[in-house]
Amino acid sequence: MAGSGFAVIDFETTGLFPAHNDRVIELAVVHVSDRGRIEGRWETLVNPRRDLGRQDIHGIRAADVLDAPSFTEIAPQLIDLLRGRVVVAHNASFDIRFLLAELSRAGHTPPAEVVSLCTMQLARDFLPGAGRSLADCCAALDIDPGGAHRASVDAFATAQLLAAYIEAADAPEFWFAHLDAAAVSRWPTVEASSVLWCARTVSSHPMTADSFLERITTRLPDVAGPAEYVDYLALLDRCLLDRALSVHEAQSLVRLAADLGLGRATCESLHRQYYAALTALAWSDGILTGAELADLVSVGMLLALPTDTIAASLDETRQQTPALATAVSAGAGFALVAGDLVVLTGEMSRTRSDLERELRDLGLVPWRAVTKKVKLLVAADPDSLSGKARKARDYGIPIVDEATLARLAGARFAGA
Repeated sequence: MAGSGFAVIDFETTGLFPAHNDRVIELAVVHVSDRGRIEGRWETLVNPRRDLGRQDIHGIRAADVLDAPSFTEIAPQLIDLLRGRVVVAHNASFDIRFLLAELSRAGHTPPAEVVSLCTMQLARDFLPGAGRSLADCCAALDIDPGGAHRASVDAFATAQLLAAYIEAADAPEFWFAHLDAAAVSRWPTVEASSVLWCARTVSSHPMTADSFLERITTRLPDVAGPAEYVDYLALLDRCLLDRALSVHEAQSLVRLAADLGLGRATCESLHRQYYAALTALAWSDGILTGAELADLVSVGMLLALPTDTIAASLDETRQQTPALATAVSAGAGFALVAGDLVVLTGEMSRTRSDLERELRDLGLVPWRAVTKKVKLLVAADPDSLSGKARKARDYGIPIVDEATLARLAGARFAGA
């Protein structure tokens, strides 16, 4: 992979400070020849084994990185992509700090000094007055960045920016000096890795029951009975507390079905019974409010129920509550009461101090650590990979987002 040229890199990270345990969660590399021609592109998500930080900025969900390789796993391929090349980035000091920290954490010793160039710093010579951001520099040269805060997009835009600088330079000596230095730079020798890189995909579809039911085996006959049905319904109830299905929750339902000996057909039947119980609860006062209507539609879609089943739930004359479904309360069984311990994890839209103050105003107790006594974990992402989230799943503690906390808090005041 070594050769004369440039390796343009870009990292998306959990935060700004690798020394404070921030990690790389996405990276991209673009090879550019010594003359400025794009030669190759690579990208992958990276599982940091921790919370993802400001997801509103980088747009990466915990579910996206669950099956992605760790930095340690992709480090050999990354080193090969950088070997013999000048490392280039926009705001290179940021990316190189993370590069060095991650390589060190993975057990690799990088060169004593990485030969690098920064397109942001070079803009002072090639684009005076254009501004320092990647977007500003690209705009000055009519380069379409194609959207920000995605490693592959930013790396490719930076590569085009570098190519424009090379073309505009009066003499090649500046570039050749860096290329010559990079050619003799001593990168560590690493054993080849066959780990597949995992590029980010774009999906607008939330997880629904049909995405995990296919992983439940078809059994004939089932080896479960009413007690096992109640256990499955209780977990389903907890998973739908926030009216969303996280990847971790779907995995939990698949595992429980296997442990209880439930087949796919039985699980689908239990989903219908659960929905019937929720419908009966909504109609119990003889009125279906707009919020209840939206809730029924939302849950019906999450359970991947046929549209005619969802439509029928709007007709109060057709609702009957199956005896089995009354074993759970279709979401009404979970309630926060005064003194409950609530833990927060991840970077949410409001500050930690504001959320903790609100919890205290509600009579709830903000707690720092996840123990078996904790009632609820509130996460920026219900699929959070933080240590708190992992411990909450071990203990069977519900994990919800900020919006669900607000709904549960509103229900607590309404019931007071």
